[in-house]
Amino acid sequence: MIPVVTPARMAEIDAAGPESTALLIERAGGAVARAAVEMMGGRYGRRVVVLAGPGNNGADGRAAARRLRRAGGRAGVWPVADAPEVLPAADLYIDAAFGTGLSRPYTPPRRGRPDAPVLAVDIPSGLDGLTGEVLGGPVWTARRTVTFAALKPGLLFGGGPAACGTTTVADIGLAVAGDDGAACALFTDADVEALPTGTGATHKWHAAALVVAGSPGMGGAASLACSAALRSGARMLHLSAPASAGVVSPIEAVRSEPPPAVDAGRFAVCAAGPGLGTDEQAAARLAGALGLGLPTVIDADGLRLLKDPAVVSVLDQRRRDAAPLVLTPHDAELEALVSARPGPDRIAAARAAAAGLDAVVLLKGGPTVVADPQGRTRIVSSGDARLATAGTGDVLTGMVAGRLAAFGPERLLDRVAEAAHLHGRAASAVEGARITAGDLVDALRTVTS
Repeated sequence: MIPVVTPARMAEIDAAGPESTALLIERAGGAVARAAVEMMGGRYGRRVVVLAGPGNNGADGRAAARRLRRAGGRAGVWPVADAPEVLPAADLYIDAAFGTGLSRPYTPPRRGRPDAPVLAVDIPSGLDGLTGEVLGGPVWTARRTVTFAALKPGLLFGGGPAACGTTTVADIGLAVAGDDGAACALFTDADVEALPTGTGATHKWHAAALVVAGSPGMGGAASLACSAALRSGARMLHLSAPASAGVVSPIEAVRSEPPPAVDAGRFAVCAAGPGLGTDEQAAARLAGALGLGLPTVIDADGLRLLKDPAVVSVLDQRRRDAAPLVLTPHDAELEALVSARPGPDRIAAARAAAAGLDAVVLLKGGPTVVADPQGRTRIVSSGDARLATAGTGDVLTGMVAGRLAAFGPERLLDRVAEAAHLHGRAASAVEGARITAGDLVDALRTVTS
């Protein structure tokens, strides 16, 4: 995982560094200069224009310009305060005006050659380093951004992904503590653990999942969740759904009328909510599922029922028993749960919800944020806008259940983030401008193992 730290925390890390600011600036300038050469395919005869601010971000840009000139390039530096309305034409523009600490509106000058690529230092100037919101006028859209020591939230949220291009993290000798990475990190392919293969003593009940879902006219949601759970790690799956739901469930699933017909203690996890409905009967089914005391994943209709008196009573008991709970809301669902819509700082919103609800909260979005009640956070950026399609949330619910069935509730935060990451990777494996939830289930074959 790649640590993600706020601008304020990055300033603390910078101030606590054992080496001089001058040395760190030279290292940062070297990283920027190397990226510039890679982008231009060389340095001799290339013209670079550096827009440099008054702080360390500008100093990094000036250090890069010195290195490029020593190596045979032509690099001119334009201070922000004296920059003309239109900068000279160049083969590459280096945006070193302002870094992640900017908090006021800023509008950069125009570039004399608008089609020339931009290399941003730490973050495209004019983006809020905490939220990715644009401060002031339009920012220069970078082809590449070189940031230092750790990622910052503004690179991942809001306008960050579109403005940053390809982001790389350069090591300049600042020590990002292990606690920082544990507190907040970007989940990557390297963090996905292969499904356990089992031993000669392994049997299907070692990874069994219960799905409580479906209601009349809403059988598809239950079917999607079941299929995703089976393809994400569950070895045995029981679906508790009324016959009137008309669920076309996977042939591997065992169907039963509510309540579950098997000893609940044999299941590793329960997933509840997809297509459940929101009437009194649905509330009773959710309360019964939560009352089993299993690690439980709740989505969709289940989230809408969390304030039902029958459900609230069971939730209070679960909190006393410390039974793991995972909630997977989108913005509107989270607003209904905590009476506040997520603001620009989505990490803070997810953390507050997790603490208030005493659950791991997976806040869907671009990117997705997963937080636990202790404030530890994982960011998942593997998906794309095509996932805003009916049924894809049901697939995600099944995937979380499947991973928990396979691995158990230990490292719960990372397991939930792992499912969200694979959910996004499956979407990326589907070609075309649109995606259906069925496409996503089929694509799980390519990303789960």
